[in-house]
Amino acid sequence: KEFAGLGFTIWATRGTAQFLREHQVPVREVAKINQGKPNVVDLIRSGNLGLVINSLTKGKQPLRDGFQIRRAAVEFNIPCLTSLDTCGGLLQVIKRDREKDLAVKALQDYLQ
Repeated sequence: KEFAGLGFTIWATRGTAQFLREHQVPVREVAKINQGKPNVVDLIRSGNLGLVINSLTKGKQPLRDGFQIRRAAVEFNIPCLTSLDTCGGLLQVIKRDREKDLAVKALQDYLQ
């Protein structure tokens, strides 16, 4: 909900989209891999996403949608988070950046 409040467009497959709508989160629905076109992997390949959040559910079996979603994100250089704790941390950083106009520095800039 907070990501949406910051202006992010949230995409989700049917079950997740339903959950988000029930919790008043604006969401756009996209098909699962075997449920039509365009599907979630097509969306990733389009290059129009800046971040993928896909939590691990039933292991790392290559045929599962989650595995294919994470793989597509890596192949197309889209950051992919698999932990909701990490998502929360990222959200706090984005909010702080927007409030304070933080500057980004390379690690070596801190070591001089």
